[in-house]
Amino acid sequence: MQSPMVSGAKAPVTSKQKMSTLCGDFGKRTMKSRSQRTRSGPSQRRDQGHCYRPIPDIPEVVMDTAVDPRHTLSQVDPSASPMISSERASILAELSPPFVVIRPTRQVAPYVWCSPHSGRVYPRAFLDMVRLDPRTLRKSEDGHVDGLVDRVCDLGLPLISARFPRAYLDVNREPYELDPELFEGRLPDYANTQSARVVGGLGTIARIVADGEEIYRRKLPLQSALDRIELLYRPFHAALGALLDETHRTFGVAILIDCHSMPSSLMAQHSGPRPDVVLGDRFGAACHPMLTAFVKDALQRLGYETQLNRPYAGGFITEHYGRPARGFHALQLEVNRGLYMNETTMEPTRGFEMLRRDIATVAARLINELPTLGAGRAAAE
Repeated sequence: MQSPMVSGAKAPVTSKQKMSTLCGDFGKRTMKSRSQRTRSGPSQRRDQGHCYRPIPDIPEVVMDTAVDPRHTLSQVDPSASPMISSERASILAELSPPFVVIRPTRQVAPYVWCSPHSGRVYPRAFLDMVRLDPRTLRKSEDGHVDGLVDRVCDLGLPLISARFPRAYLDVNREPYELDPELFEGRLPDYANTQSARVVGGLGTIARIVADGEEIYRRKLPLQSALDRIELLYRPFHAALGALLDETHRTFGVAILIDCHSMPSSLMAQHSGPRPDVVLGDRFGAACHPMLTAFVKDALQRLGYETQLNRPYAGGFITEHYGRPARGFHALQLEVNRGLYMNETTMEPTRGFEMLRRDIATVAARLINELPTLGAGRAAAE
């Protein structure tokens, strides 16, 4: 089991089946703006036929690779302020690559698993900016979720996990959900400053941790946000999009399982029994209802109290990539942290291995028993 990391050490990758860590160049990804509901930057490129909505471009930035940020910012700009230069250098030194993809030698079914909030490499420059200790910062982590779901790789499915923490950058947001209370000066017109997530302090660059404590000592320069988006956010989404594109080409359908965890104490604020799992499909908009019903039934058969869409219907990732009419489905999976970890110490409990095994059981059933979404095993070559 991986231990929490607050330095630049890379997470170890192991699997019973022969795996390869996908750290190659995904190449240039052409992007176009999202619908009018999403603000985008002024620089746009022609869409090349992605079935989901591509992420908007960052203004005046051309991405040549999706994995190693050193390919896009090979040196620190000498004209930048010391704070910005230090942060860029920290990202390049400690978060290259910014995520890990584990994939089987042959993918057997059209499922892509994702853990966007389990990253625990806290750049040193970030720690110098904040007013909170590392343990408090980690309250925003979906602790150990990457480890909970990694057995899907043994079954023949790919898994992408962020290495950077949610408190530093949240890839489950629009690229420009920026909080005007957090940044110096006026934000650009393309920034979405009015979303409910921004108002709550949890935009692309969070102002607070999960329990409401302010993260930073002082306001940040806008360039700090743009650097994080350029070097971490866009590479992560380019890689996730590439996995989905490849899966769709191979199977004719792509199904994203986006994995998160929720604080057990938060559940007391909602009526009804405390759920073990919340499934989010954007109230039916992000995936075929058969997928949601199947996963709910599989979890309930294993004894897990499972609710749909409340209090978590799915974030940006589920909304953005879920296009059922075009063969792209997305389902968010939220598990109660009380099932598998001590929420004070962040250490796994005895329940960790049981939940890890049960998630693998659900994944195996999806592979073997849900052929109507194109989820049967790949034909032998």
